[in-house]
Amino acid sequence: MLPHLYSLGEHMRNPKVLVAVPIYNEVRTVAHVLGEVRRYAGDILVVNDGSTDGSTAVLDAIPKLHRVDHPTNRGYGAAITSAFEYAIREGFDVLLTMDCDGQHQPERIPVLLEALTDCELVSGSRYLRDFRQNTPAPAERKDINATITAELNAAYRLGITDAFCGFKAYSVKALRDLAITEIGWGMPLQLWVQAARLGWQIREVGVPRLYLDASRTFGGGMNDPEVRLRYYRQVIRQAEAAPLHARSDYAGCSR
Repeated sequence: MLPHLYSLGEHMRNPKVLVAVPIYNEVRTVAHVLGEVRRYAGDILVVNDGSTDGSTAVLDAIPKLHRVDHPTNRGYGAAITSAFEYAIREGFDVLLTMDCDGQHQPERIPVLLEALTDCELVSGSRYLRDFRQNTPAPAERKDINATITAELNAAYRLGITDAFCGFKAYSVKALRDLAITEIGWGMPLQLWVQAARLGWQIREVGVPRLYLDASRTFGGGMNDPEVRLRYYRQVIRQAEAAPLHARSDYAGCSR
């Protein structure tokens, strides 16, 4: 295990923060969500992962955005990977990632940022504590999350309660050590394995559990919970077998 050398530390009083919001066909929510994020962040990166529903036109009308546009839909992991690359390349100190479907509340941004002291990663958890705003999680999603979270904890003693929440804050220096190659929904599991093997200090903070659109699906075969669970376990096995990258000028992820 490598020592955790790349946390912000208390000495960094004014870190340069980037909030990254991956989107794919979020025309109904993107303008409102970005408007709320603007209340808490000066630098906002939108990773537009090949949207075809009019989201791109909405983004074109919003000033002062950092933008990465994927010509076609590449997947959730690919969008987060692009955010990692951008934060490293542009010299940010902190990267915060959040979804654009309304499930992550922008007013929680300061909570995550405040917790990012002497650790490499702060991860939101929808199961760490109860909130008045909580809504019930779909049973099969809750069960799969609990199963995968328990398996990661057993293997790596992470002590986490939510393996899949995308509301996260990272020390950008630490991102350089990652070698993220998973482009799909299983990307967070590759991240957890690499973070554990690198010896990252990790902190969870509670965030409300909000499921606002029961019609949203993963798409294709991933809508089958058994298929999804097998895929997640395969991502973990592959992450465990892959070599870690030594710290270098490596940008942090595959292209």
